Amino acid sequence: MKPYKILGIQQIAIGGPDKQALRKLWVDVLGLQVTGNFVSERENVDEDICAIGQGPHKIEVDLMQPLDPEKKPAVHTTPLNHVGLWVDDLPKAVEWMTANGVRFAPGGIRKGAAGYDICFIHPKSSAEFPIGGEGVLIELVQAPAEVIAALG
Repeated sequence: MKPYKILGIQQIAIGGPDKQALRKLWVDVLGLQVTGNFVSERENVDEDICAIGQGPHKIEVDLMQPLDPEKKPAVHTTPLNHVGLWVDDLPKAVEWMTANGVRFAPGGIRKGAAGYDICFIHPKSSAEFPIGGEGVLIELVQAPAEVIAALG
């Protein structure tokens, strides 16, 4: 039995060369609200944090562009950059998944743009870790108590 539970979708991150084009669709047309901005030289990203829904059913939609299109990570080269999943116990999930062959991206558990602890399942498997995201970067996000109570 797994010592954790995936509770639902926390976020979807979409990358492009110019986040203004993404905003035209996601904010101007679809009506998502911009709730913040995150810029990181280390992660080569300038992102607008948007949201749809409320409470534990609120889903974050990150609209991302690279700070430098020539550097890595290249947040704009995969239009659907990553999907974030709420997890009730991130450290236990990472420990169990690692022991069971899941490959994680470098960086370990750390604070994410929205302030929650996060880590990423690597999009590709390896000989040492035969389970990866099969081409999809998956962000595991520590759910706060109110999300665990509502979705758990």
